[in-house]
Amino acid sequence: MGVLMSRRQTVEKVQKVSLAVSAFKDGLREQPSTRRRAEAGTLHGQISTWLHIHLPITIPSAGPSQPEESSAGKAAWERLRDGRGVEPEEFDRANRFTPPAFIRPKRELHDDEPPDISLEQREQVLNDEMCEICEVWTAESLFPCRICSRVYHDGCLRRMGYLQNDSAVEVTETAHTETGWSCYYCDNLNLLLTEEEMYSLMETLRNCKIIPETCLTLDDFLHYKHLVHKQQFEQPMAEAQEEQATLQFSALDPDKKGHIEWQDFLSHESIQLLQKLRPQNALLRLLTAKERERARATFLALDQDSDGFIGEGECRRARHGWFRKHQKETPSCNVSISHVGPMSESSPASSGSSKSQEKTLPSTEQEEARPIDWPGFLRENVAYILAARPNSAALHLQPPA
Repeated sequence: MGVLMSRRQTVEKVQKVSLAVSAFKDGLREQPSTRRRAEAGTLHGQISTWLHIHLPITIPSAGPSQPEESSAGKAAWERLRDGRGVEPEEFDRANRFTPPAFIRPKRELHDDEPPDISLEQREQVLNDEMCEICEVWTAESLFPCRICSRVYHDGCLRRMGYLQNDSAVEVTETAHTETGWSCYYCDNLNLLLTEEEMYSLMETLRNCKIIPETCLTLDDFLHYKHLVHKQQFEQPMAEAQEEQATLQFSALDPDKKGHIEWQDFLSHESIQLLQKLRPQNALLRLLTAKERERARATFLALDQDSDGFIGEGECRRARHGWFRKHQKETPSCNVSISHVGPMSESSPASSGSSKSQEKTLPSTEQEEARPIDWPGFLRENVAYILAARPNSAALHLQPPA
């Protein structure tokens, strides 16, 4: 997950670089002109590389002039690059906290190795004691994230600009229920991408003429999917693949508005890119303790005979049911902020849900016969667990039928 860097820390880094550049230039003035030009060119490349790695800003490169984008368009691409989401120009930030600058995660050498996630060894899931924003403890008014261990005051979320209008009511109603609420880190799947992955996605969006922060109709979505498929495989998309893309559009538009919101489209593309570029072991390392513990509870509930295996049909029902989204539940004042309790009645482990899924989803004896163990269950479901993080009602990764 991304970490925070305050604006002050960012400014200090820029100031340090500026001082170093000024000192180096002063030294160059005393050298012969030919050597000075050569070292100045080397310096420019080194500075550009350093800033590109350490700071969330773009250094313009020398070259032929390109058609200039509008200031609004540039700002939208910058927000996309920096993972800050939509920030309308009319949004009043007076008397608000400074919003965080996100630093994207980096891939580690051991990321592709299988993580040790035991089924028998349960994890103690505890939330932080202090608000992530103000670092003050006020137990009764803290709202926990259902994905990570962070907790927040609703007032702090408002001052950050992350809680507005109806969203305040939603957080209050769901934060202490089994449904839960995802904080602004976990709600944004795009923050899981590294800088390299993010630039790859931005390049794809630019090539396909996708405008950031705009809604997409079905025609827009299918046109984009056709272009991406042709660029990747150098052949047109098959009819079955177009039908799957249409189903994905419907899943991203649960309210049947005829278009999908930008943030839902971005989350879908982010999880798709993660599936494409990272092995399953690397995806498993993205799971939090809460997600791992809920996955254990699901597997153990499906493993009725406690032999360590479940059928493929049961695994598929879990994918279609519980792992995608939860239905909203009645708030309960008895739920602790550090509680990870039993699954809701809408989970695939409950008898009613399993029966309804059996009626709607085809299942063969062969599917039920193929045994799936705990590591296999995690590998096959990890992408759907991650895709269920956002608060949006949209289904960001549609499981195949």
